[in-house]
Order: sequence, then structure tokens, then C-alpha cells
Amino acid sequence: RERYVARIAPTTLYGLLAAIAMLFALQGDRVTSAPLDIVRIATPLLAFFGIMWFLAFGVSWAARFSYPQAATVAFTSSSNNFELAIAIAIGTFGTGSGEALAGTVGPLIEIPVLVSLVYVSRWARRVLYARPRTPSSTGGRAVS
Repeated sequence: RERYVARIAPTTLYGLLAAIAMLFALQGDRVTSAPLDIVRIATPLLAFFGIMWFLAFGVSWAARFSYPQAATVAFTSSSNNFELAIAIAIGTFGTGSGEALAGTVGPLIEIPVLVSLVYVSRWARRVLYARPRTPSSTGGRAVS
């Protein structure tokens, strides 16, 4: 098992990257020629990534998770498995479908948003985790 996984793991990554590159190439004209469709697809994705990240980080902070735990929970809960969505969309609806277009736009939105949230996370670490938090009479929140 260990030898097989070690041999196949790089191949699966290359296969995934090749499939995503092929889909971007097939959908490139639609991405550039239908900006309103892209905005309609991107708007709920932006809302989802932002709401989920801030909600997960805030709940983790309120639950007194450490910074590494809170950041991990926030990024895990706000990310999507677009690779799976792309594969299902292509298999079910074909490469030229609107569903495949939506699957293609997903990573185009997710990657820059999550990279931007890395900077928010680093800021939150400086602000929220700068001092040790101690329980108080204010519902367990630290008193500044």
C-alpha cells in the first residue's frame, strides 16, 4: 500500500492539473465572452467564501481555539472541492455545459479569495491572539 500510494500520488496530481487546464482551455471563450454570466456565478461564491470563513473563524475564536486551530477550521469550512464538482459536471453535462462553466469559474474565484483571506487571518492573529486570553465575568471573553 505505501509503495503504491507513493508511486501513484504524483500521477494523480498531474492528472488533476491536466484536467483543470483542459477545462479552462475549453471554457476560455465562454469565460471571456460572457462576463455577466461570470458575475452571476461569482457573486454567490464570493458571499459563500466570505461568510463561511468569518463565521468559522469567529466561532472558533469564541470557543477559545488556538490560532492554528481557528485558521484551519476557517479555511477548511470555506473552501470547496471544485475538482470533484468539475469532474461531475463534465461527466454529467459535458464540457460545453453551463454547469462545467460554473465549475470552471469556482476555482477562479476561490483561489484569489482564499489567498486574500490569508492576509485577513494573519491580521486576526495579530489582533485577536496578541495577548493571552483569560476567563472573566463577561461571558468568558478576555478583558482588555
